Amino acid sequence: MRGEATVLHADLDAFYASVEQRDKPTLRGRPVIVGGGVVLAASYEAKARGVRTAMGGRQARELCPDAVVVPPRMDAYSAASRDVFAIFRDTTPLVEGLSIDEAFLEVGGLRRIAGTPEQVAVRLRERVRAEVGLAISVGVARTKFLAKVASAVSKPDGLLVVEPDREQAFLLPLPVERLWGVGQVTAEKLHRLGINTVGQLAELEEATAERLLGRATGAHLHALARLRDPRPVDTTRRRGSIGSQRALGNRPRSAEELDLILTQIVDRLARRLRDGGRVCRTVVLRLRFGDYAKVTRSRTLGSPSDRTALLVQVARGLLAAAQPEIAERGITLIGISLSQLGRADSIQPELPIDWGDGTRLDTVLDAVRDRFGATSVSRAAQLGRDPGLSAPLLPEHE
Repeated sequence: MRGEATVLHADLDAFYASVEQRDKPTLRGRPVIVGGGVVLAASYEAKARGVRTAMGGRQARELCPDAVVVPPRMDAYSAASRDVFAIFRDTTPLVEGLSIDEAFLEVGGLRRIAGTPEQVAVRLRERVRAEVGLAISVGVARTKFLAKVASAVSKPDGLLVVEPDREQAFLLPLPVERLWGVGQVTAEKLHRLGINTVGQLAELEEATAERLLGRATGAHLHALARLRDPRPVDTTRRRGSIGSQRALGNRPRSAEELDLILTQIVDRLARRLRDGGRVCRTVVLRLRFGDYAKVTRSRTLGSPSDRTALLVQVARGLLAAAQPEIAERGITLIGISLSQLGRADSIQPELPIDWGDGTRLDTVLDAVRDRFGATSVSRAAQLGRDPGLSAPLLPEHE
């Protein structure tokens, strides 16, 4: 037997929508959509009617006209996430967070004090339900990849253990879309080649998969299809970048709207930098046009920074340079990544040290938001605007 199933992948179910149903009993059992212009999350009642994340609000309401549409409450979701992650870390010190609502946990060393991995998973789910009021699905397997697939298969509100001697029987019949890294484009390419299941991909030679899908993608997916995933749960790795993006739907957006959304994204990310004692050196603008083609534009700073005003200025410059293409092709998604992260306390300040108004303003605003909440103070441009424009932080990415 190749090791033991000791990796847990824990994933909260329909997270944003579940928090809304938890906090508002009248929404329980009803289809709930979070976000008006674009669907940020949908309850399982809405998903059963065909509503999906990132779908346009109009299409979602046509599919589910009796859905209750609520604006996002990022503070509530962040608080729920903190409560759940506290339970994760109380379960085991070996926790690798993937996003606001999911994590890997290594529990192989807990057998003598806490029981088998399955028993640990059962208690974890019970605690999240009792202490936070949310349903969470858990997959247990020998590798991170299989644990993640198992949690997805077990949804909603499930627990699935894949023992090493059942790995092939579990994985090979599944559709190729279950492989970590297979998106719509890759899935369509595989289907055109007559490859619909993981088992069919596993039957290919690695060189053939690389030739059909590209060297890196082909090697990665072929390895997963053949149950090769040596990555341990990593509790020490620092993220190389943080990012947030917002789907915009298909309607035209004015330059003022895009500037507002961009400013909100950068404002939140810059605060994340300061909260984590980090600075960034590169600002990356991510765009998806009306024809769904994606582009990135970036600028590297002369010295690392966590200054909101500076990062907003750089992001605006990148957006301004892209405006002619946006006007011609339309835009359906905008995002910002802050990369080449470093520790703020390891940066040698330039002389003369800049103690200007921007630094003081950032410090004051952070203190106000820490005490009174993230929405307690806003930029003047945001006053009177739809709170749904506030871009949700998506999972950190490298």
